[in-house]
Amino acid sequence: MNYDAIAFWSQIAGFVLFIVLLVWVWNKWLTPSISGAAKASNERIAAAERHRDEMRAAVETLRLAMDGAKLDASAMIERVRERAQHEREAIVAEAREAGERTLRNAEGELARARLAARERLREALASKALDIARASATERVDAAANARLVSEFLEQVRGG
Repeated sequence: MNYDAIAFWSQIAGFVLFIVLLVWVWNKWLTPSISGAAKASNERIAAAERHRDEMRAAVETLRLAMDGAKLDASAMIERVRERAQHEREAIVAEAREAGERTLRNAEGELARARLAARERLREALASKALDIARASATERVDAAANARLVSEFLEQVRGG
């Protein structure tokens, strides 16, 4: 027997057995593990792509909402400006009317004050004129002239 041939063929058999065992382990554990990892990786990629698409849609929705909010804000600002202008005009008109009313009242008060002052002046002048007339009458009219004036007055009252 040739021991070299036995050793050679035993190494070939061990090698073939190793290859068969390697293929069996590869198919039993490594291929499912690799395909599971690839499947999980593909699912993560697909989920990330879906998430990215959802976020793009959300960004577009938010962009449209922002544009709408900007339009709403400009419309609000315009309405506020119009309202402020209207309020200003109303306040100015009210103030003008109040000022004119106060001016008319003041003119009326001034006219009444003038009339009252004129009346007081007339009374003061009449009072001074009477005082002067009394003083002058007492100097010019004596008892005889006074009796004559009284009798003339009484005859006018009786006859008249």
